[in-house]
Amino acid sequence: MGSSFSSGMRGGRGRKLKSEINVVPYIDVMLVLLIIFMVMPSANDPSVVDLPRAEKSTKPPSDYVQIVLKPNGALSIGVKGKDEDAPETAPNRDALVRKLRTIHEAHPDYPVLIAGDKESKYDDVIQLISEAKKMGITRVGLSTK
Repeated sequence: MGSSFSSGMRGGRGRKLKSEINVVPYIDVMLVLLIIFMVMPSANDPSVVDLPRAEKSTKPPSDYVQIVLKPNGALSIGVKGKDEDAPETAPNRDALVRKLRTIHEAHPDYPVLIAGDKESKYDDVIQLISEAKKMGITRVGLSTK
């Protein structure tokens, strides 16, 4: 009588409690995530600057100084136009300002165009405009598509 009492407490027929994890839903989730990441376009090229669009943008001048703010935070500066030179990358804003001062001394009448990615920080663009104005550059613009 003692054995029937103890088996009755456990649930009758001696069933064991299953403590296994069901792996199938996790595999399904991982496959869906894998497909999503494979289908997503790889548009993370840091050398491409995705400029914002504007309805009525004026045509850029023929000769100008171009400053490019890249999505990864890199800065580059160069002259566009008849005296075009290859854009130089600057490690930080101070180096870029020094290069801008050198270019401005060589070409004081050239305007400055800042090409910032859509994801660029607003503060970075404002700081560059402020530095250009301090140097006496009166024509500072923003590049758009």
